Amino acid sequence: MPQHIAEITHRSVPSPGGRIHLAEQGTGPLVLLVHGFPESWYSWRHQLPVLAAAGYRAVAIDVRGYGRSSKPTATDAYRMLGLVEDNVAVVHVLDEESAVVIGHDWGATIAANSALLRPDVFRAVGLLSVPYAPRGGPRPSDVFAHMGGDEEFYVSYFQEPGRAEAEIEPDVRGWLAGFYAALSADTMPAPGAPDPHFVSRNATLRERLPVGRLPAWLSESDLDVYAGEFERTGLSGALNRYRNMDRDWEDLAAFDGAPITQPSLFIGGTLDASTTWLSDAIKAYPVTLPGLVSSHLLDGCGHWIQQERPAEVNRLLTDWLATLPT
Repeated sequence: MPQHIAEITHRSVPSPGGRIHLAEQGTGPLVLLVHGFPESWYSWRHQLPVLAAAGYRAVAIDVRGYGRSSKPTATDAYRMLGLVEDNVAVVHVLDEESAVVIGHDWGATIAANSALLRPDVFRAVGLLSVPYAPRGGPRPSDVFAHMGGDEEFYVSYFQEPGRAEAEIEPDVRGWLAGFYAALSADTMPAPGAPDPHFVSRNATLRERLPVGRLPAWLSESDLDVYAGEFERTGLSGALNRYRNMDRDWEDLAAFDGAPITQPSLFIGGTLDASTTWLSDAIKAYPVTLPGLVSSHLLDGCGHWIQQERPAEVNRLLTDWLATLPT
């Protein structure tokens, strides 16, 4: 184990989408960390020093459209194939041949597809909060349109360019605080309250979000970091990921039902809708993730798993990484 761990360093590197900003700490085998919505590299702040201390080169990126990475204007610039290409470019520009890729939320889906499409580059994959579910079934937009009955599923709500932006951007900080709180174990709406994953007709998502209390994992200064980035960049780049789900379904047709065979890890929270709604995907892991090393559900944990339970997640990550051949 290294005796001295350098501070986090920041730089931008070229990628197919323009540039990718990354935060790097430590030396050793490369571990690439991919965040979800609506976050940034900063969501891995608790993991970077621990992975570095364990002997890894930990690199957390701003996904295309976020933070200091490039934000192409075209909506279709955010399709999954492009984000996988960004991850490959980061590995190569760091003069590495391979990496372990770990993702949370949308980052878990990006990590999974990186491993699926480029097994020559990504030798193992860790998934946080969102299980792996192979491409298949009906067109995603058709599925989402039938969810919620008289209400609108949030993914459908995000589809129209400018619609969600008009709700969020006048008060980015307040909206983010509510969104983070809505999916956190200690501040989420009580059972039976209106579900924050759905929008009433002719209403906004914000009306379902908690107000006035931050979750324990999120300090005012943490919220300042997230809000400051989105106040500068706007939300379109982040939301454009949702607007490419049908394109991804078309692009990945050749991988319908395909398993990921590399060594893998899953960590979810028992209070996270991502794990409860996709419980069948977790049950299917013997088929879809035949290389699964371990799978964990953290009791009483919400969606922001590596921030809500950093010590547990760090232990599970380093224990898993230690099992992988170098």
